[in-house]
Amino acid sequence: MNNKISNSKLKSQNSKILNSKKINTKQNTNSKQYDLEDRTKEFAKEIRRFFRKSSIINYTLNDINQVLRSSGSIGANYIEANESMSKKDFVYRIKICKKETKETRYWLDILKESYESINYLLEEAT
Repeated sequence: MNNKISNSKLKSQNSKILNSKKINTKQNTNSKQYDLEDRTKEFAKEIRRFFRKSSIINYTLNDINQVLRSSGSIGANYIEANESMSKKDFVYRIKICKKETKETRYWLDILKESYESINYLLEEAT
């Protein structure tokens, strides 16, 4: 099984994310529904835009820093997975992406109490 098959399998497993239209994404020219590298980058940027526009509450600064780190790590690890040298390395990197996504959801869920309008980001991470 090569990386292309693994990528399509991953995309079908994550159809909920792929079908979401909460964040604007670019259509890929080779007829894929979405390019996950672009999508994960856009997600990290959207989180940054959200907190740039929000009035930051001092006691949430550590939580915000954590969500900024984990959201950026999703895309960075996905890029690394696409550049992997073996199937084993690819699978390992994708598992890291899943862990970072879960961590991002965790921090967004905690921040939801302080920033009520954060729900659309939490839905995108689910």
